[in-house]
Amino acid sequence: MNSDERAELLRLRKKNKELRMEKEILKKASALLLKETKSV
Repeated sequence: MNSDERAELLRLRKKNKELRMEKEILKKASALLLKETKSV
């Protein structure tokens, strides 16, 4: 693996981690909204 490929791999891993965190936040937010709308 050359340095360009290594840099690309690191970039993609970082992006993947960010997207996973965003997904968790959105999942929690949607669960909270669903709970609030059911209680109204």
